[in-house]
Amino acid sequence: MSNSASPGVAAPEVEARPLGARLSVKAKAYVAMTKPRVIELLLVTALPTMFLAAGGVPPLGALTATLIGGFLSAGSANAFNMILDRDIDRVMHRTQQRPLVTGTLSVVEAHVFAWTLAVVSTVVLAVFATPLAAALSVAAIAFYVLIYTMLLKRRTEQNIVWGGIAGCFPVVIGWAGVTGSLDWPAWILFTLVFLWTPAHYWPLSMKYRDDYEAAHVPMLGVVRGTQMVGIQVILYAWASIACTLLLIPVAGMGLVYSAVAVIAGAWFVGESHALYSRAIRGVTELRAMRVFHASNTYLTLIFLAVGVDPLLPF
Repeated sequence: MSNSASPGVAAPEVEARPLGARLSVKAKAYVAMTKPRVIELLLVTALPTMFLAAGGVPPLGALTATLIGGFLSAGSANAFNMILDRDIDRVMHRTQQRPLVTGTLSVVEAHVFAWTLAVVSTVVLAVFATPLAAALSVAAIAFYVLIYTMLLKRRTEQNIVWGGIAGCFPVVIGWAGVTGSLDWPAWILFTLVFLWTPAHYWPLSMKYRDDYEAAHVPMLGVVRGTQMVGIQVILYAWASIACTLLLIPVAGMGLVYSAVAVIAGAWFVGESHALYSRAIRGVTELRAMRVFHASNTYLTLIFLAVGVDPLLPF
C-alpha cells in the first residue's frame, strides 16, 4: 500500500477493490486506529484493579460495562492521537502504515470514529457502571489529546512523564466502576503506572531515536545521551518498586502479591541497571528493547498479583 496517498482521501488501490475486500480493509483500519496493543496493556491494569476494589470477584454488570467503556474510551483517545500526529506518523518508519498515512481512512472518517467512541464510552460507563467512572473517562481522553498530544509531546523532553498520566486513568476508572469512589489503593496503583511509564517508554525512544529526531519530537532518548537516559530509567524503576511495596500495608496485600512485587521488581531493576551498564561502557548494542519488554512483563505480573491476591486466603 502506498504511503504517498493524501491523508484526507482514500487510497486509490483500496477503492478499486471489490466491496467485500474494501469493507474488510476499512474494518481493520478502524481497529488499528484504536491501537489495540496499547489498549490491551491498559485493560491489564484495569481488570485486576476491579478485583482488588471489590475484595474478590466484582459484579458482572459493572465489570463488563467498565471494561467495554474503558476499551472504547482508550480507543477514542488513540484515534484522536493518530489524527493529530499524522504528520509525525508519515515521517517515522514504525508508524508509516497507520491508516491516515496510507490513506485507508480519511481524516473525516477518523474524526467521526473518534467522536463516536468518545460519546458511546461515556454513555456506557455513566449508565451501566458509575458516573464517576464516566467522568474519569472523559478526563482521560481530554488529558491524552489536549495535554499530551497537543501541548507536551512536541515541546518538552519530559513529555512522556506528564503525558503518561493518561495511561494511569484505567486504574482509577476500574476502581470507580466498581465502588463509585476513589480510595488510597487506587491512587497508589495510579502512581505506580505513572512512575513505570518513563522506565517503560524511554528505552523505546532509545531504539527509535532516529525516528523521533526526524519527526522533531524531543523524546529524552533524542535530546540526552544514553547514560542520562539509562540513569533515569533506573530511578523510575526503583520508584515503581517502592510504590508496589507501599500497596502491601495500605491495601492489606497478602503473600502472593508481596512475593511477586519483590521478585519481579528485582528483575525489572536488574534489567534497568544492565541497560545503564552497557551505556556507560559505550556498548554499541544497548539492547534497550530488552528493558522495554521486561517492563511490560513486570507490570503484567504486578497487576496479575493485584487481581489474584483478593481471591486467596493468605
